[in-house]
Parts: sequence; C-alpha cells; structure tokens
Amino acid sequence: MLNLYKTWQQLNRSGVLGMNARNADYILRYNQRKYYPSVDNKLETKKLAIRHGLQVPKLLGVVQYQNQVAALPRFLTQYKDFVLKPACGSGGDGIQVFSGRSLNCFRKVSGDLMDDEEIRYHAANILAGMYSLGSLPDVAIIEQRLEFDTCFQNVTYLGVPDIRVIVFQGVPILAMLRLPTMESDGKANLHQGAIGTGIDIASGITRAAVWHNNPVEIHPSTGNSVIGLQIPNWDRVLEMAAKCGEIVKLGYIGVDIVLDRWMGPVLLEMNARPGLNIQIANRIPLLPRLQKVESITGIQNFSTADKIAFAVENFATPIADTSDDIGEGWFCDTSVSTSG
Repeated sequence: MLNLYKTWQQLNRSGVLGMNARNADYILRYNQRKYYPSVDNKLETKKLAIRHGLQVPKLLGVVQYQNQVAALPRFLTQYKDFVLKPACGSGGDGIQVFSGRSLNCFRKVSGDLMDDEEIRYHAANILAGMYSLGSLPDVAIIEQRLEFDTCFQNVTYLGVPDIRVIVFQGVPILAMLRLPTMESDGKANLHQGAIGTGIDIASGITRAAVWHNNPVEIHPSTGNSVIGLQIPNWDRVLEMAAKCGEIVKLGYIGVDIVLDRWMGPVLLEMNARPGLNIQIANRIPLLPRLQKVESITGIQNFSTADKIAFAVENFATPIADTSDDIGEGWFCDTSVSTSG
C-alpha cells in the first residue's frame, strides 16, 4: 500500500491527470450532461458531423426493432464488406467488422465466420443493450467499412488503425495512434490488446508507444517499428479534431479519426469521457497542457486556425525526445491513476 501511495504521489507531482481529477475538474466542469447525446449516440454524431461538412463513414442501414432482426442477413448480402455496431456502444464492445462472404457465411476481418443465425443473435443483443452505456436499449448501425491508408500497412494487423485526439476548449492537446494487433482481433482498442502510439502534435510523427501499458517500439504482430511514422494529412486531422471541439457543446472530448485510403481523414466518433492511457502512450502528462489552455482567456472563441497554431506552438514534442518525461516509475502501477 505504501508503494502504491508513493507511485500516486510521484504521478501527481508530474502532472499526470488521474480519473478523479478528470471527472471532477474537467468532465463535470466543462461537459454539461444535456449535451452528451451528441457524442454518446453515434447516429447523432454522424448527423451533426454531416451538417458541419465533416466526412463520416457512409450509413448503410439501421436496425431499430427486434422484428427487423430476422431480415437482417438478407439485407446484408448486398454489401461486400461492412461494419455492424451499436449506436451507443462503450469501449469498442459489440463492433463486428466484415470483409466479405465465405461458405454462405459472413467473414470477419480476422477470418472467423458468422452465419445468419449468429448475425441475428448479435444484432438482437445490440438492441437489448448488451453493449450500450448503462445497458439501455440500443439500435444497431450498419455502415461502410473503411480502408486504412497504405502508410499503416506494416504496423497494423488486419483492422483499421485510428487516431485519438484529446480536444480541450477546441484545442488539440494530445494525440495517439491506436494500432490493431492479433490479440485485439484487428480492433484499435487498447483494452483489447491494441498498441497506443503517441503522436507529436506539431509534426504528426509517432514518438513513443505502449502495449498493455508497457513501453514498446516494435509491433508484436508485424515485427516492424511503430516509432518515427509520419501521419499523412496531419494538418487535416488537427483541423477536423478542432472543429469537432467547436460543433459539440462539450469542452473536454476525445475525437477518433480514421485515415481512409481514398477519403483521407474520416470522423469515426467522439467521446465525452476519453480515457487517460493516452498519457502513457505519449509519456506526457495531460494536466500541464490543460492548465496552459485554461490560462488563455477566451481561447474557446479563437478561430480554428488560431487554436491549431496555439497547439503547434505550445505542445510540440521533438521525436528525439523519447526519454521518460515524468521520471522513473512512469510505467509502474499506472492503472491507479490513468485508467478509464
């Protein structure tokens, strides 16, 4: 217990944002609950993004009622590939990505097959709220399957990588690339075994990485380095993230963006309660950056370009600087202060 307390003290002194501080000082203060539906419901997020000219995956269909489930497999046969997911899912649970058909079954990107009955069963579970926040009744979304940019072909396993950007008062302050692995079944979800790779806000170059909260440089499924990768269209990624911070009436959000091979940056979703492992992926604490933004009066009213310029000027992290930014012990018992 004493060692745990010492670890907490060290992380606190270093400016690491813990879950309690995140909830009390930033989520409660800057995110009014009445605006949560705009990000908690992926259908509402999609509508909002389209109204403001942001690219999103094409919506192919929606299953709202249990009596629609029986006809779902027949409806899906018209699509070569697609994504089936809950509108109000949490933590990446309930998302199934399909790349084609085989033996009269739907083939997942992992190669596993789901027959018609399994598809119906999964959709019925989505509607019942198995994957939703608070286990509330949900709807199932069928949408376009994105194809990742070719720059990621050596550092991802099967699935599509995504970029998480923490946006505060419309300012992008910290970012990471989430890379699917064999363990994560091709999903870009850290809790399921994906890699989190910190990205320099100014340049869009990956600078550090973690896997299960342990530092890594090599992708465990491909054997290639995940450090020093230049994210294409980085200026557009920052612009999309900053705009998301402006179109939702929430001050502290996570924005998830996919770089599609054909469309470039595509908004996947937004999160009103973004997790804190992004600090471990970057080896950079969040609190000093949040406080820097808070110190600028009226920054939420800056133009998008000025917010991005502020981020680039104040939050640049040279790729050569991969030393431990907060001291020894950064990777010890970090779940105490950084999970969520």
